[in-house]
Amino acid sequence: MKKYKYIYLYVLMALFSGCNDDFLERYPLSELAPENYFQSENELKTYTNSFYNALPVALDIFYNSPYYADDDARTTVHDEIRGVRVVPTTGGGWTWTELRRINFFLENSSKCEDKSVVAKYNGLARFFRAYFYFQKIKRFGDVPWYDTTLSVDDEGLFKARDSRTLVFEKMLEDIDFSIANLEVTKSGQLITKWTALALKSRMCLFEGTFRKYHGLEGWERILDECIKASEELMTKSGYGIYTSSHQSAYQDLFIQEEPLVKEMILARQYSPEIPFVHSVNFYTLSASYGRPGVLRSVVNSYLMKDGSRFTDIPNYKTMQFYEETQNRDPRLSQTIRTPGYKRIGETVTSVPDFSTCITGYQYIKFVLEPKFDTGNCTNDMPIFRYAEVLLNYAEAKAEKGTITQSDIDKSIKLLRDRVGMPNLNVAFSNANPDPYLEGEYPNVSKGINKGVILEIRRERRIELIREGFRWDDLLRWKEGKRLERVFYGMYFPGIGTYDLDRDGKIDLEIYSGKKPATVPGRQYQKIGELVLENGEAGGQIITNPTVEKHWTEGKDYFYPIPTQERQLNQNLTQNPGWDDDSNL
Repeated sequence: MKKYKYIYLYVLMALFSGCNDDFLERYPLSELAPENYFQSENELKTYTNSFYNALPVALDIFYNSPYYADDDARTTVHDEIRGVRVVPTTGGGWTWTELRRINFFLENSSKCEDKSVVAKYNGLARFFRAYFYFQKIKRFGDVPWYDTTLSVDDEGLFKARDSRTLVFEKMLEDIDFSIANLEVTKSGQLITKWTALALKSRMCLFEGTFRKYHGLEGWERILDECIKASEELMTKSGYGIYTSSHQSAYQDLFIQEEPLVKEMILARQYSPEIPFVHSVNFYTLSASYGRPGVLRSVVNSYLMKDGSRFTDIPNYKTMQFYEETQNRDPRLSQTIRTPGYKRIGETVTSVPDFSTCITGYQYIKFVLEPKFDTGNCTNDMPIFRYAEVLLNYAEAKAEKGTITQSDIDKSIKLLRDRVGMPNLNVAFSNANPDPYLEGEYPNVSKGINKGVILEIRRERRIELIREGFRWDDLLRWKEGKRLERVFYGMYFPGIGTYDLDRDGKIDLEIYSGKKPATVPGRQYQKIGELVLENGEAGGQIITNPTVEKHWTEGKDYFYPIPTQERQLNQNLTQNPGWDDDSNL
């Protein structure tokens, strides 16, 4: 398996790097002479391997994006959250080269005489065309639909944007073709029928709920498509939830060098031999990459171990670190450092490091042993996993108003069983909606399923944290205004010394004025540099206290069309609120 992975990654790296071997000199991917190519399965396979470059990489998910939204804070705040995006001159995500290569392949793949092979690789190409357009409609809404290659003087280059309704119907045609024609053998690194079903589940949940919460028509049918795709994967694929110990199974899933194919439908794989590695340890544990820390609103969302709500405890707002982390959903201690945490490969316990974590709630999800701290991490990064499909299924059912306890039992229950948590009860949740979650999601549908919708959102946030979903979730739920809120970290009652893990040793001293004499092993944070709500009188940590965050409804759910693109194509309209007409 290792050998196969390295060969596969080498092929991808060769195709992506623009190297000068004879094959690429004779047949550049963008200018292949079709009369001399696409004759065999190997040629179809080689060409379509390059499509995998469209999938996300670790840098995008862990650092260089707004995907974390309101799940964590950094020392810097993305323009999307600050509300200072501007209309770019060019670029800005309005790129089409990848699509042209996909369409070029689809126009020429039939030169291979084996029609079953053609159908399989066309299925792969159409998967990536659906994936390409999914990114485009999320970013821009209406976009031009192209299913042929165009020359530089083709009139189609100057067409207006097609409606997202038309584009999404075309995407459904593509993904349904992929589902019907791709391989059924499970693979953690190659696109299969099951990957296509997972993409359909994801894109239909997004589009269905986006339409529902943004007042667009047709959301019910799209959610039905999500349910249908999810059910087919759930009943026919053989995937399941990885289980071992309640205290480690969830964390173990994200530190593997080989995908746990029981749950991982598709993962980005890394290897030091290529080299093709990432630096999640460095992004997480160095001061150079923003000192990421989970926000207190996330920590508040984890249930107690017995299934009761943490935020129902009267004094939860003023609980300190040790108290608030006791007897919680075990996924909390497998996502952040909690008292008693021992780093992989170490025997001593570690408390949160405030020099590298701005909120005090420090990630351990995806973090490997210390030898990887300077880079070269090789653990997989999930792109599609079975847990997401279960969450998609439950949410689509709840939003449609058709969810039953049986639906929860075959979806959410499996995620909670992994960590030994009680099941979600539909009747109780709907009869007693969580007031805390009602405040978190004021736009949630008002109706008989309000309580269970809120609970599914809780589950989704906890289960999928740091996997790149939160930004899209807030967009589709029309909850962008959440991003204007103050981002809070741990609570401290004031200046003084703190034994964070209650092992009898002081771990942290918060002071004002002159720094106290240094005690080895103790962290020091000065009031003013560490900003508490009430200064020396204490309160929650406030991150980025001088940064203003703005969200404009009617504008910020989409990105702007670049000015140069509208100059070249006068038929392209601008998204609402992004008025750059003066530049045309």
